[in-house]
Amino acid sequence: MTLVLPTFGRRITREEPAAPPRAPEAPVPVLVVPDRNAPAGTPTARLRTTCLGRLDPSAIAGLSPGQLAQEVERVLSEIATEQRFQLNAREQRLLAGELVNDMCGLGPLEPLLEDDGITDIMVNGPDRVFVERGGKVVLSDTRFRDATHVANISQRIASSIGRRIDESSPMVDARLKDGSRVNIVFPPLALDGPYLSIRKFSRRQIDFARLIGFGSLTAPVARVLEIAGHCRLNIVISGGTGSGKTTLMNAMSRMIDHGERVVTIEDAAELQLQQPHVVRLETRPRGLEGHGEINQRDLIHNALRMRPDRIIVGEVRGPEAFDMLQAMNTGHDGSMSTIHANTTRDAVTRIENMVQMGNMGLPARSIREQLTGAIDLIVQIARHRDGKRRVIQVTDVCGLEGDTVILNDIFAFQMNGETMNGGLTGHYRVNRSRPSFHHRIAYFGLERAWAAALEDADA
Repeated sequence: MTLVLPTFGRRITREEPAAPPRAPEAPVPVLVVPDRNAPAGTPTARLRTTCLGRLDPSAIAGLSPGQLAQEVERVLSEIATEQRFQLNAREQRLLAGELVNDMCGLGPLEPLLEDDGITDIMVNGPDRVFVERGGKVVLSDTRFRDATHVANISQRIASSIGRRIDESSPMVDARLKDGSRVNIVFPPLALDGPYLSIRKFSRRQIDFARLIGFGSLTAPVARVLEIAGHCRLNIVISGGTGSGKTTLMNAMSRMIDHGERVVTIEDAAELQLQQPHVVRLETRPRGLEGHGEINQRDLIHNALRMRPDRIIVGEVRGPEAFDMLQAMNTGHDGSMSTIHANTTRDAVTRIENMVQMGNMGLPARSIREQLTGAIDLIVQIARHRDGKRRVIQVTDVCGLEGDTVILNDIFAFQMNGETMNGGLTGHYRVNRSRPSFHHRIAYFGLERAWAAALEDADA
């Protein structure tokens, strides 16, 4: 072999003896780092594929998730030994957990569902998974392998509740085992692969004490809402998407007496009532044949025959608003519902418009008379730019003056400023005039408690 050495200005060549032949080396073990996003052909992907191929579906069908994880770890250990993969115990458990999640759970979404700090999960394709943490939406590092992986998880969610999601039926509302609400949109409607939106179900019971701790309202406001619940006032909770309407309704429902029969009606069941006598009803979409749909109007009609003390409608979106008002006007005091609106005044307008959607042919004044006779209180909640959800209005529906619905704000939140860390500060403006439902407060003997709460709020 001739070695050429560089020098300044000229080249020098020198003969170098040939190196002795080397002995053949032993195969080098392949280092495997578990990665759920590993592309096909990598050691991780080969190990995953080989493991899935060796598992006997009939043998693992009856295993619990813990037993399945042990079996997967055993198979992974055998494959790693045979193919000389370097896989320590921690990496083996991690990869086994991912495989079990893919087979039995929701794949890479399982860690996000276990994280109590996350309230919403939004999958915008295999490579873009956003989460809401502390009221702020951020991009997470969670990834799916590809669009097919997202589609498989979506179909598993839909099939678990007897629904179908594919190109012929590309939209579905579903519910996870823990009660979390899921919306799925499939291609061709979804252009970047299947989209999933998961509103997580809180494992912890939310009451007014926790809402006060979160800064959603103050103690006097909470006390007034507690009195409203005890007095069996008909209440509508208004707010935007993700503003905390259902959470507030769950907190208010804790004031319901345990001796009352409560019927709940929802599109996707997410209320957490703690009373022993609760009847939960959920709508049903039409089947593939185009038949079998049971909507909220049907359920409200049926609920009236079930001898309810209170009827709670999870969310009013359409003509069922008329049936809700009818139920509130026919002796079911203490009924509650939620509605999407920006202010309490907008909530009144929206309810009126939704009644008209039913083509009842009722004049506007008749609808407003029904509305003012049925609803006692409207509570407005909003999510502010600092991520906090706050009660911003508690409004008394006083009645009609001519053709105008008269509203009186008992509490109205006013912004004061902003803290150094970006949090918003404010206070409640209090109206201490006698509410239109004062006779009900007097009937339950809570006049002093109501007056004391307003005094504390004004202090």
